[in-house]
Amino acid sequence: MDESIAYFEQGLALDPRNMDLLVEAAATNAMLRRFPAALKLYDRALDVIPDDPELLALKAAMYQAEGNLQEAAKLLIDVNERTTSGLAFETKLDQLRLERNHAEAIRLLQARRAQVPSACDGFEMLHLAFAQRFVGDTAGAKVTAEQARNTLEPLSKEQSDIPDLEVELALADAVLGERDSALRERERAIMTLDPTGKTSDSDRLALEELLALIQTVLGENSRAISTLTQLLETPYGSLIYGPAPVTPALLRLDPIWDPLRADPAFQKLCEEKQPPAAP
Repeated sequence: MDESIAYFEQGLALDPRNMDLLVEAAATNAMLRRFPAALKLYDRALDVIPDDPELLALKAAMYQAEGNLQEAAKLLIDVNERTTSGLAFETKLDQLRLERNHAEAIRLLQARRAQVPSACDGFEMLHLAFAQRFVGDTAGAKVTAEQARNTLEPLSKEQSDIPDLEVELALADAVLGERDSALRERERAIMTLDPTGKTSDSDRLALEELLALIQTVLGENSRAISTLTQLLETPYGSLIYGPAPVTPALLRLDPIWDPLRADPAFQKLCEEKQPPAAP
């Protein structure tokens, strides 16, 4: 990845306002957990396209990864149920979850489903199911997870080569308490990963992060902690927090990892380490 960053720097020296290079360079720095460098690059991109909602969301994700929820919130203040950018809306949902403002997340998702039904996909329904679980609405969470499963099942059959769908389906089954189904879907997702190289290392690790979440929901705490331990030491782009990978700050803040908190091994993962020096 250091070679990629060197390439981006050379390209940006020749074309400093090239949006593709700026965004890709920022994402690569984010994957390496070099968040100050990524923030500077997103600022440069915002100089080219001021107030772009997706760039603001990407910048907010960097602050979230650092644990700076106050700065992230400022960038997401205008995101609401009618926001057309799926990235911006999902980053807002992440923000509300990290703030543990689950009631507002539920309100926002239900308003979006009512006003823009076509915008609510299986992943957003899983967001809603988790928010309902967090406020103690187990029955509501199961209804929502069932709806998510009904949305995801036909898609996973039509697009059987996309492991993301299988993992999301496994997550819905886990929320429903259907352990055997969740484990079957999880195994299908792992088998879908292309061993010959079509699945990139980053994509593979991003799926492993979702598998760690499934392990957490199913009570497989030691396995989840083992997976997270590996992920914290590796550059990749997250499906939960993207383009940033998981960080100690996110582990400390995110309620999805609450079942792991009593374990000293998990507590150790939440301790900040010195970030790698920028090149």
